[in-house]
Amino acid sequence: MRLGIDFGTTRTVVAVCDRGNYPVVGFVGPGGESLDWYPTVVAERDGALRYGLEALGLMADPSWTVVRSFKRFLSSPAVQPDGIVRIGGTDLTLLDLLTGFFEALQRDIREDSNLPEPRRASIDFEAFVATPANAHSTQRFLTLEAFRRAGFEVAAMMNEPSAAGVEYAHRYRNTITKGRENIVVYDLGGGTFDVSLVRMTGQNHDVAESSGIARLGGDDFDSVLLDLALAERGISRRTLTSRTLEVLSVHCCEQKERLNNNSRKIVIELGAFLNPRERETLNVAEDAVVTVKASDFYDACEPLIERTLETLARVTPDGDSLMSDVAGIYVVGGASALPAITRRLRKTYGRRVHRSPYPSAATAIGLAIAMDSEAGYQLTERFSHTFGVFREAHDGAEVAFDTIFDRGTTLKTSESAELTRTYRAVHNVGHFRYIECGWLSARGIPSGDITPFADVYFPFDQRLQSGNNNLSTVPIRRAQRLGHLIQEKYAVDPAGIVELTITDLDSGYACRHRLSR
Repeated sequence: MRLGIDFGTTRTVVAVCDRGNYPVVGFVGPGGESLDWYPTVVAERDGALRYGLEALGLMADPSWTVVRSFKRFLSSPAVQPDGIVRIGGTDLTLLDLLTGFFEALQRDIREDSNLPEPRRASIDFEAFVATPANAHSTQRFLTLEAFRRAGFEVAAMMNEPSAAGVEYAHRYRNTITKGRENIVVYDLGGGTFDVSLVRMTGQNHDVAESSGIARLGGDDFDSVLLDLALAERGISRRTLTSRTLEVLSVHCCEQKERLNNNSRKIVIELGAFLNPRERETLNVAEDAVVTVKASDFYDACEPLIERTLETLARVTPDGDSLMSDVAGIYVVGGASALPAITRRLRKTYGRRVHRSPYPSAATAIGLAIAMDSEAGYQLTERFSHTFGVFREAHDGAEVAFDTIFDRGTTLKTSESAELTRTYRAVHNVGHFRYIECGWLSARGIPSGDITPFADVYFPFDQRLQSGNNNLSTVPIRRAQRLGHLIQEKYAVDPAGIVELTITDLDSGYACRHRLSR
């Protein structure tokens, strides 16, 4: 069974590729309600972990610690493949946390979804998986590895805005003309914001530019509403337990999602979500409600919306608000439903702003379409960062930076981009310090967000190639004469993950590395 899976910060959406149809998978919620999304939630008690639908059903049980938006751990600057995260009183690796969630997702697709019984009992799930356009290699690696460990066969990974671009072309093909072959995908999810400029030529899609904000999404708008509601009663966050703040945030999210263009006020049932001690201490009745003007909420959200527009301008030609060659701006992502967002976009960009009829599911549907060989879409993307290495120079006294893949490197869904370098060794040991960065300065210096990766050592001296040496302790010296012929081979796969093979072509000694933090 072929699935498009959009692993979202607050909600995960699954769509099926089914003979030219791309329905969204529905789930049975804890109260028997029908959900067209799967909750990205984990719960913990006394070392036991529950995920997804089961965790959602434990929100009201104070004996469980429930964590929403745990996907945000992935975008942390300090994330590592073996990094430890804490859920309630339990420490576990981020990879194990993600794997547990995807195992629950697979189980619930089979047992608690609206797929026909014979189909959901299918043994194999082949998936196209979405990842934020701004995701670094470690984030992509952990997502891919967790899906595989959970039993999914991952056919490919695709940037979230790219997948939404496929869905746009499927739905609004008639807006794309010879003079306007570009679309901009504005994707505001629960925890991240991404924007991409996608070139649409026939059935070929080329993601020309991507940018984003790793920690801006619907959660931040919920937080603004919660702060306004608490301010109405003069309540500080510090006086509330983390549990109360969590359930209040969920309530604010629900009330925010009910807003429409005619809404004038937002009612927050404050008292119902405080615990008895908090109600007594703060003198708040259980039936107490707080009313926030919708206009006040929109005004408070304006700085967040403005940040998304600044990011959008970075991917458009010269930041031009007219964008003469852009067919449309496609607004997707669950958090984009806020009326103030569409209103602000249309004020700037006019009638070319299109909001997906299924904003929360557009990415998953686009993934399912991309999987359909009959649909005929061909998508290429671009490496989202500059990837390079600091190398030893002048007897190890200096270090020089060498770009391996720049952020414009084209990636195709079916093959890897490769680079090979061959040279004569001039040192006894090669010490390679790999990084990703936002861009290079005019002098070729790494700039923007710089992400260090694990150091790699390689023995150029054949006497060190036994494999039993701790090369990090070996002093780096320049050889008296040119050494063996060395080959570095790099491959960045369609998911944006870099693999390295270093080979001593004279001795045959080789080492392979998957480069991630």
